[in-house]
Amino acid sequence: MSITPESIKDLLDSENFGDRIRGLNQLRQIEPGVAFEMIKPMVTDDNTRVRYAAVSQLDTLGIDHKAACLEMLRDRLLNDPEPDVKAAAADAIGGLKLTEAFEDLNNVYHQTSEWLIQFSIIAALGELGDPRGFELLEEALNSDNNLLQTAAIGSMGELGDTRAIALLTSFVENDDWQIRYRLVQALGRLGGDEARATITKLTEDEFEQVAQEAKNNL
Repeated sequence: MSITPESIKDLLDSENFGDRIRGLNQLRQIEPGVAFEMIKPMVTDDNTRVRYAAVSQLDTLGIDHKAACLEMLRDRLLNDPEPDVKAAAADAIGGLKLTEAFEDLNNVYHQTSEWLIQFSIIAALGELGDPRGFELLEEALNSDNNLLQTAAIGSMGELGDTRAIALLTSFVENDDWQIRYRLVQALGRLGGDEARATITKLTEDEFEQVAQEAKNNL
Protein backbone atom coordinates (compact mmCIF):
# COMPACT_ATOMS: atom_id res chain seq x y z
CA MET A 1 0.00 0.00 0.00
CA SER A 2 1.46 3.34 -1.06
CA ILE A 3 1.92 6.17 1.44
CA THR A 4 -0.15 9.24 0.60
CA PRO A 5 -1.24 12.34 2.52
CA GLU A 6 -4.67 10.74 2.77
CA SER A 7 -3.36 7.48 4.25
CA ILE A 8 -1.21 9.42 6.70
CA LYS A 9 -4.17 11.57 7.74
CA ASP A 10 -6.10 8.42 8.57
CA LEU A 11 -3.27 7.38 10.90
CA LEU A 12 -2.97 10.81 12.48
CA ASP A 13 -6.72 10.85 13.14
CA SER A 14 -6.65 7.42 14.79
CA GLU A 15 -7.53 7.06 18.47
CA ASN A 16 -4.58 4.68 18.79
CA PHE A 17 -1.47 6.70 19.69
CA GLY A 18 0.75 4.10 18.04
CA ASP A 19 -1.00 4.77 14.73
CA ARG A 20 -0.51 8.48 15.20
CA ILE A 21 3.22 8.02 15.79
CA ARG A 22 3.40 5.81 12.70
CA GLY A 23 1.69 8.56 10.75
CA LEU A 24 4.18 11.12 12.03
CA ASN A 25 7.08 8.93 10.92
CA GLN A 26 5.54 8.60 7.45
CA LEU A 27 5.37 12.40 7.05
CA ARG A 28 9.06 12.25 6.11
CA GLN A 29 8.05 10.52 2.89
CA ILE A 30 5.75 13.21 1.50
CA GLU A 31 6.20 16.80 0.31
CA PRO A 32 7.52 18.89 3.25
CA GLY A 33 5.01 21.71 2.86
CA VAL A 34 2.10 19.28 3.04
CA ALA A 35 3.73 17.40 5.91
CA PHE A 36 4.19 20.61 7.88
CA GLU A 37 0.52 21.50 7.70
CA MET A 38 -0.37 17.98 8.85
CA ILE A 39 2.04 17.94 11.76
CA LYS A 40 0.92 21.22 13.33
CA PRO A 41 -2.08 19.88 15.30
CA MET A 42 -0.01 16.91 16.54
CA VAL A 43 2.29 19.25 18.49
CA THR A 44 -0.50 19.63 21.09
CA ASP A 45 -1.74 16.02 21.01
CA ASP A 46 -3.04 14.57 24.29
CA ASN A 47 -0.38 11.85 24.23
CA THR A 48 3.14 12.76 25.39
CA ARG A 49 4.90 10.43 22.96
CA VAL A 50 2.95 11.85 20.04
CA ARG A 51 3.78 15.43 21.04
CA TYR A 52 7.43 14.49 21.44
CA ALA A 53 7.55 12.83 18.01
CA ALA A 54 5.86 15.84 16.40
CA VAL A 55 8.01 18.49 18.07
CA SER A 56 11.17 16.52 17.23
CA GLN A 57 10.41 16.79 13.50
CA LEU A 58 9.84 20.55 13.38
CA ASP A 59 13.51 21.39 12.85
CA THR A 60 13.38 19.56 9.51
CA LEU A 61 9.80 20.13 8.37
CA GLY A 62 9.71 23.73 9.58
CA ILE A 63 12.68 25.18 7.71
CA ASP A 64 10.42 27.22 5.44
CA HIS A 65 7.95 28.05 8.21
CA LYS A 66 10.09 29.55 10.96
CA ALA A 67 7.56 32.09 12.23
CA ALA A 68 4.96 29.38 12.79
CA CYS A 69 7.56 27.08 14.34
CA LEU A 70 8.69 29.82 16.69
CA GLU A 71 5.15 30.17 18.02
CA MET A 72 4.64 26.42 18.42
CA LEU A 73 8.04 25.67 19.92
CA ARG A 74 7.91 28.59 22.33
CA ASP A 75 4.52 27.34 23.51
CA ARG A 76 5.80 23.79 24.08
CA LEU A 77 8.98 25.00 25.77
CA LEU A 78 7.05 27.17 28.19
CA ASN A 79 3.82 25.26 28.68
CA ASP A 80 4.19 21.55 27.99
CA PRO A 81 3.81 19.48 31.18
CA GLU A 82 6.42 16.90 30.12
CA PRO A 83 10.20 17.48 30.39
CA ASP A 84 10.88 15.33 27.30
CA VAL A 85 8.70 17.54 25.13
CA LYS A 86 10.21 20.75 26.54
CA ALA A 87 13.67 19.33 25.80
CA ALA A 88 12.66 18.44 22.24
CA ALA A 89 11.36 21.99 21.77
CA ALA A 90 14.71 23.40 22.88
CA ASP A 91 16.50 21.08 20.43
CA ALA A 92 14.29 22.23 17.56
CA ILE A 93 14.72 25.91 18.46
CA GLY A 94 18.47 25.41 18.15
CA GLY A 95 18.17 23.44 14.93
CA LEU A 96 16.06 26.16 13.31
CA LYS A 97 18.28 28.93 14.73
CA LEU A 98 15.29 30.74 16.21
CA THR A 99 17.30 33.40 18.02
CA GLU A 100 14.05 35.18 18.90
CA ALA A 101 13.54 32.45 21.52
CA PHE A 102 16.88 33.00 23.27
CA GLU A 103 15.39 34.73 26.30
CA ASP A 104 12.84 31.92 26.63
CA LEU A 105 15.65 29.36 26.66
CA ASN A 106 17.59 31.40 29.18
CA ASN A 107 14.58 31.79 31.48
CA VAL A 108 13.56 28.13 31.33
CA TYR A 109 17.14 27.04 32.06
CA HIS A 110 17.11 29.02 35.29
CA GLN A 111 13.56 28.11 36.28
CA THR A 112 13.68 24.33 35.82
CA SER A 113 15.25 21.68 38.03
CA GLU A 114 15.04 19.09 35.22
CA TRP A 115 18.57 18.32 34.03
CA LEU A 116 17.29 16.96 30.69
CA ILE A 117 15.73 20.31 29.82
CA GLN A 118 18.85 22.17 30.92
CA PHE A 119 21.03 19.79 28.88
CA SER A 120 18.94 20.30 25.74
CA ILE A 121 19.05 24.09 26.15
CA ILE A 122 22.82 24.12 26.58
CA ALA A 123 23.30 21.78 23.61
CA ALA A 124 20.97 23.95 21.50
CA LEU A 125 22.91 27.16 22.15
CA GLY A 126 25.78 26.09 19.90
CA GLU A 127 23.46 25.53 16.94
CA LEU A 128 21.48 28.66 17.77
CA GLY A 129 24.62 30.74 17.20
CA ASP A 130 23.43 33.67 19.31
CA PRO A 131 26.36 35.45 21.02
CA ARG A 132 24.12 36.13 24.01
CA GLY A 133 24.47 32.44 24.83
CA PHE A 134 28.08 32.78 25.94
CA GLU A 135 27.30 33.72 29.55
CA LEU A 136 24.82 30.87 29.95
CA LEU A 137 27.37 28.43 28.55
CA GLU A 138 29.95 29.76 30.99
CA GLU A 139 27.47 29.17 33.81
CA ALA A 140 26.91 25.58 32.64
CA LEU A 141 30.67 25.01 32.54
CA ASN A 142 30.70 25.65 36.28
CA SER A 143 27.90 23.16 36.91
CA ASP A 144 28.56 20.07 39.00
CA ASN A 145 26.77 18.02 36.32
CA ASN A 146 29.26 16.42 33.92
CA LEU A 147 26.67 16.12 31.17
CA LEU A 148 25.93 19.85 31.30
CA GLN A 149 29.64 20.59 31.25
CA THR A 150 30.15 18.33 28.25
CA ALA A 151 27.28 19.96 26.37
CA ALA A 152 28.57 23.44 27.23
CA ILE A 153 32.05 22.63 25.95
CA GLY A 154 30.64 21.40 22.66
CA SER A 155 28.38 24.43 22.27
CA MET A 156 31.22 26.83 23.01
CA GLY A 157 33.12 25.28 20.13
CA GLU A 158 30.13 25.74 17.84
CA LEU A 159 29.47 29.30 19.02
CA GLY A 160 32.99 30.29 17.97
CA ASP A 161 33.64 32.95 20.63
CA THR A 162 37.38 32.81 21.31
CA ARG A 163 36.85 34.03 24.88
CA ALA A 164 35.92 30.40 25.51
CA ILE A 165 39.50 29.18 25.06
CA ALA A 166 40.71 30.48 28.42
CA LEU A 167 37.71 28.87 30.12
CA LEU A 168 38.05 25.54 28.34
CA THR A 169 41.74 24.93 28.95
CA SER A 170 41.03 24.30 32.64
CA PHE A 171 39.35 21.04 31.60
CA VAL A 172 42.49 19.56 30.09
CA GLU A 173 43.05 17.29 33.11
CA ASN A 174 39.41 16.57 33.87
CA ASP A 175 38.78 13.03 35.13
CA ASP A 176 36.04 12.38 32.56
CA TRP A 177 37.59 11.30 29.25
CA GLN A 178 34.42 12.29 27.39
CA ILE A 179 34.86 15.86 28.58
CA ARG A 180 38.48 15.83 27.38
CA TYR A 181 37.35 14.37 24.05
CA ARG A 182 34.73 17.10 23.59
CA LEU A 183 37.33 19.66 24.69
CA VAL A 184 39.62 18.67 21.83
CA GLN A 185 36.80 19.07 19.32
CA ALA A 186 35.77 22.46 20.71
CA LEU A 187 39.32 23.82 20.73
CA GLY A 188 39.82 22.52 17.20
CA ARG A 189 36.85 24.61 16.07
CA LEU A 190 37.98 27.70 17.98
CA GLY A 191 41.57 27.62 16.71
CA GLY A 192 44.51 29.82 17.65
CA ASP A 193 47.86 29.25 19.34
CA GLU A 194 46.52 28.69 22.86
CA ALA A 195 43.96 26.17 21.64
CA ARG A 196 46.58 24.38 19.57
CA ALA A 197 48.96 24.15 22.55
CA THR A 198 46.25 22.49 24.64
CA ILE A 199 45.33 20.09 21.84
CA THR A 200 49.02 19.19 21.48
CA LYS A 201 49.14 18.32 25.18
CA LEU A 202 46.12 16.07 24.74
CA THR A 203 47.85 14.05 22.01
CA GLU A 204 49.55 12.34 24.98
CA ASP A 205 46.27 11.62 26.76
CA GLU A 206 46.10 8.24 28.46
CA PHE A 207 42.79 7.52 26.76
CA GLU A 208 43.45 6.49 23.16
CA GLN A 209 40.29 8.05 21.71
CA VAL A 210 41.17 11.43 23.19
CA ALA A 211 44.78 11.24 22.00
CA GLN A 212 43.72 10.25 18.47
CA GLU A 213 41.11 13.01 18.29
CA ALA A 214 43.75 15.50 19.39
CA LYS A 215 46.07 14.35 16.61
CA ASN A 216 43.20 14.66 14.14
CA ASN A 217 42.66 18.29 15.20
CA LEU A 218 46.24 19.44 14.76
